[in-house]
Amino acid sequence: MSFKKSLLFVLLILNITACSSMGINEPSDADINAEAEKAYQEIKSKSKISTNKEWTAMVQRVADRIAKSSGEPFKWEVVLIDSPEVNAWCMPGGKMAVYTGIMPVLKNEGALAAVMGHEVAYATLRHGKQQYARSIKGNLTGAILGGAAIIGGQLLCKTETCKQLSTLGGAAAGLAVTFFQMKYSREDETGADKEGQLLMAKAGYDPNEAPKLWVRMNEASGGNKPPELHSTHPSDDRRRENLLAWMSDAQKLYQQSPKKYGTGEIIK
Repeated sequence: MSFKKSLLFVLLILNITACSSMGINEPSDADINAEAEKAYQEIKSKSKISTNKEWTAMVQRVADRIAKSSGEPFKWEVVLIDSPEVNAWCMPGGKMAVYTGIMPVLKNEGALAAVMGHEVAYATLRHGKQQYARSIKGNLTGAILGGAAIIGGQLLCKTETCKQLSTLGGAAAGLAVTFFQMKYSREDETGADKEGQLLMAKAGYDPNEAPKLWVRMNEASGGNKPPELHSTHPSDDRRRENLLAWMSDAQKLYQQSPKKYGTGEIIK
C-alpha cells in the first residue's frame, strides 16, 4: 500500500469512528492502568536500559521517595533508559522512566526530584486518564483502536517511544499516541508544576530546586523555544515565576518532612 493510500485509509477510519465513538465509555482507573502497564513492559523490552549504577540508584531512591509522598497505592516502577533525549515521564498507575540525556542538565538530585514530582503529579491528578478520555471523544484513539493501528500510529507519532508502541496495534497504539504524542494543556502543566513542587517538598527535597530547574532547561534548549502565546505550555520563565509564587506552601511541607535531603547528591 502506498503512503498516499495509507493516509487515505487512516482518514477513512477517522471518519468512521467519528460516527461511532459517542458510544465509547470513559475508561476506569483500573482499565487505563492495566493498559499502561502492558505498554510500559513493551517499552522496557525495546529500550536500552542504562548500566550507570550511580544514576540508576539515584533515580530509584528519588522515585521511591516521591511515590511515598504522593500517598497513592500504585504499582510504582521506574527505569533509567539510556537515550540522549532530555526527557522523563510517568504513565497512569505509576510507571515511570527517566532518560539519561536529562541527567547532566539537572545538575543535582533535588532537580531530579523536581522533574519526577512533576511527572508523578500527572498520574496522581489523573491527567493521563483525562487525556485518554479526551482523545476518545476526539476520535483519535478510536481510529488507532480500529483497523489502522500500525499505519495510523506511524503517521501520528513523532517520538521513537510512540512509534515503538504504535506497531503493537490495539490499546498499546492508542496509548502511544495519547501519552507520547499529544500534549497536555497549559492548565494540566501548571497543575503538575504546583503539585510536583509539593510532592518533592514532602519527600524531603528543597523546593527551591523546582524554579532553578526551568532555568537549566531553558539553557539546555539554547533558548530556542516558541513564545508562550504560540505554545500550549507555559514558558520556562512563567513556570519559574509560578513556582516562586508557590514557594511558601512548599517550604512549609519541606520543614515538616521528617527527613531532609536538601539538593541531594551532585549528578556527575
